[in-house]
Amino acid sequence: MDFEIRRALPEDIPSILQLIQELAVYEKEPDAVEVTEEILFQYGFSEEAFFKCYVAEFRKEVIGMALFYSRFSTWKGRSIHLEDLIVTQKMRGKGVGRALLDEVVAYAHQQKLKRVEWVVLDWNTSAVEFYNSYGANVMQEWNTVHLDEQGIQNAIEKINT
Repeated sequence: MDFEIRRALPEDIPSILQLIQELAVYEKEPDAVEVTEEILFQYGFSEEAFFKCYVAEFRKEVIGMALFYSRFSTWKGRSIHLEDLIVTQKMRGKGVGRALLDEVVAYAHQQKLKRVEWVVLDWNTSAVEFYNSYGANVMQEWNTVHLDEQGIQNAIEKINT
C-alpha cells in the first residue's frame, strides 16, 4: 500500500474532525466531541497554533492522523504529548499507524525532545500490543486524571467559598 505522511493543512480539517469523531465512537464516547472545525483551525493552523498534526493520505483521502502538542516535564524537560493517533478502521493493520508514530518520533528527535508520551485505554488491547511492539513503556501503574469543565466549575466554587 502506497500512502503518504505529511503535515496537516487547513483543508484537512474536515477529515481530521471526522477521524476524531470515529475515534470517539470506537472509544464508546460518541457524544463527547465538542471540538469544531473552527476550533481546530484556530488552535492548529492560525497564529494561535497550539498543536501540530500529521496526516496519512491514500489516493487523496486522509486515512489517519497524529495530533500532538508541547509539554514540559519537571523530570526530563521539553517533551510532547501525542493526543491522538487515529487510523480509520478500514485502513488499520496496513502500517499507517506505525508510519504516523514514526513521523512524530522523528519530529521529537529532530527537536531534541526528551520524551513522547500518550495514554491508551486498558481495554484497547490491539493498541497496547502495538505500542509494546514499538518499544514504548505502557505504564500500567499510572492513572490519567481529568478535571472536566464541570469539575473545574465545581472546584472554582469551592475555592471561592
